[in-house]
Amino acid sequence: MSQAAAHTTSMTIVQKYGGACLATPEKVRAVAKSLAELHSSGHKVVVIVSAMGKTTDELVKLAYQISPHPNRRELDMLLTTGERISMALMSMALSDLGIPAISFTGSQAGVLTDDSHSSARIVDVRPIRVREELERNRVVVLAGFQGVNPLTKEITTLGRGGSDTTAVAMAAALKAARCEIIKEVDGVCTADPRLVVASRPLRKLDLASLGEMCFWGAKVLHFRSVELARSQNVPLSIKMWGQTSEATQITNEVSGMEIGKVLSVNSHGRIEHIEIEAPNLNQGFEKLSLHLKANGLAWPQLLASAQDGDRCRIMLTSDEESLETLIRTVEKSKGMRKLRATLSSVSITCFGGVSSDLPHRALQILSSQNIPADKYILSPHSVTLVVQPEQREASVRALHALI
Repeated sequence: MSQAAAHTTSMTIVQKYGGACLATPEKVRAVAKSLAELHSSGHKVVVIVSAMGKTTDELVKLAYQISPHPNRRELDMLLTTGERISMALMSMALSDLGIPAISFTGSQAGVLTDDSHSSARIVDVRPIRVREELERNRVVVLAGFQGVNPLTKEITTLGRGGSDTTAVAMAAALKAARCEIIKEVDGVCTADPRLVVASRPLRKLDLASLGEMCFWGAKVLHFRSVELARSQNVPLSIKMWGQTSEATQITNEVSGMEIGKVLSVNSHGRIEHIEIEAPNLNQGFEKLSLHLKANGLAWPQLLASAQDGDRCRIMLTSDEESLETLIRTVEKSKGMRKLRATLSSVSITCFGGVSSDLPHRALQILSSQNIPADKYILSPHSVTLVVQPEQREASVRALHALI
């Protein structure tokens, strides 16, 4: 690395702005003003933008109005337009402030992925043009959530929350001084503030705990981006829009020795179970893989599985549109079926590891509220209870008392 490139790296800050921060032209201009101030202070700035407001949801709804089974390639082509709108508008706003800026799509920025439409994974980042423009002292505005497969040249999307993953991957490739995720909420909270009025922000959090929280339903970041930050040692912080300091500081190492302290309560609103006729789990998953490929579906988030005689049972979740499409295709497939009614999950994440009596204490709390738990799942940092969807919110509020 040249001396100039090394200097660029040491001064580079990657910021990612969520859709709520960019929902209106006024908000786009306000973010641009903040970026201009950061650039003027001497930093090299890369900004990752999501689609404005609810644009992605509106585009998905539009696709399903056109077709009950939208082609996944064409759906990716449609959805990537949301971030392209944001990046172009942000670059325009910066230029009006006298700040040199240029916008890039994921493919132009060198975000290379596998060939999985709707849920692609990043295989490499080659930010050649990004580095060139940073050395020219431009603010680089990148469309999040998207990339390109280097073999097929097809545009791909990274799935919901993919802009977070773009930001972390780009920060890792550029060896940026830090990666800041900017949101309109006060960092990572002990529960969804919309469900629990008494929830409060966590000012310091380790990546292992954050990854657990996001895997089990915390919407603040996508769990894939947390794992990437952990593996690539990316300095990460989550800030509330308008704050000068980090709302939640993320560390790679667990500090202190406290065991079993409850950090947060999170949930998945919709969990489905499917049953596949197969003599073992391996063949069950093989059938599921073939079914997903045949129907152009992305892999859902798998939560648990078990074999019962000649039937494989899988518990899974995903975003509403993907789950709805998967269940609809499963019900039309031979040898596969939806197993039972839709359920929800409520998860308690702990700092330093789950204490041995926490599952029992959690079950006692739910029982006192006349909420039966269907099952529980243990991991080193979480206790997850499966409940009826209509009892999910009450379960979150009840278990928040453990914090």
